[in-house]
Amino acid sequence: MSPVQNPALVLNADFRPLSYYPLSLCSWQDAIKSVFLERVSIIESYDKVVNSPNLTFRLPSVIALKDYVTPQRKPAFTRFNVFLRDNFTCQYCTNRFSANELTFDHLIPKCLNGKTTWENVVSACTTCNLKKGRKLIQNTDMKLNKKPLRPTSFQLQNNGRNFPPNFLHETWRDYLYWDTELEN
Repeated sequence: MSPVQNPALVLNADFRPLSYYPLSLCSWQDAIKSVFLERVSIIESYDKVVNSPNLTFRLPSVIALKDYVTPQRKPAFTRFNVFLRDNFTCQYCTNRFSANELTFDHLIPKCLNGKTTWENVVSACTTCNLKKGRKLIQNTDMKLNKKPLRPTSFQLQNNGRNFPPNFLHETWRDYLYWDTELEN
């Protein structure tokens, strides 16, 4: 089996994912190692097994840390976190894009001494970024969707819930709080 097959969803000690976006996953090898080191508890397992000379072991699909990890209070200022804060939406035309289709735009351009900060940078598609250019927004016919602010880690995690990964194993669904209607 490849290390990327059968990943384990990693939950904090409070049974919430460590991270929603990117989703907190670990390889099946790391999951088994953590079980033997008594760092995690197995919550759910895949049907697949691995064998050692002495043991047969079902692969963990959901594991929970035994010790609580306090989430970062202030998220790092990164390109990806700016896109996540803005929900991968151009803040001018309000269309949604993938991360590789977005750029970030300085409201006060760098050529006018604008800083690269949470409050001065927004997600923008290439078309809108080129259209705005090195001008202030008030000197264009464009409108800003919402004023950029420094997000909390909670806000980024919440936004990440809107972007489920390509692969969700059925054993993970009870531990991920996607905005889906519950079955009767």
